[in-house]
Amino acid sequence: MHGYDDDKAKVIARLRRIEGQVHAITQMVEDDKYCIDVLTQISASNSALKSVALILLDDHLNHCVRQAAVRGGEVADSKLEEASAAIARLVRS
Repeated sequence: MHGYDDDKAKVIARLRRIEGQVHAITQMVEDDKYCIDVLTQISASNSALKSVALILLDDHLNHCVRQAAVRGGEVADSKLEEASAAIARLVRS
C-alpha cells in the first residue's frame, strides 16, 4: 500500500486536468498565441504540478515515513533522508 492510496482518485483527477492544460499549451503554440499568454498557462501548469507534489509529499510523510519512524533504526533514517531529498528537489524546482 502506498501512502497516497487514500488520495489516489484526487491525485489522478488533478493530473488529468494538468494533462489537459499541457495539451492546451501545445495547441496555443501551434496556433501562434501571444507569448505571455503561453507563459501564463505554463506557470499555471507548474503550480498545479506543485500542488499535486505537495499532496503526495504529505501522504508520504504521514504514511511511509511515520511507519518507518515507528520501526526505527536504519529504516527510519533511510525514509527521513529520502523525504528530505524529495523536499529539496521540490524547493529547487
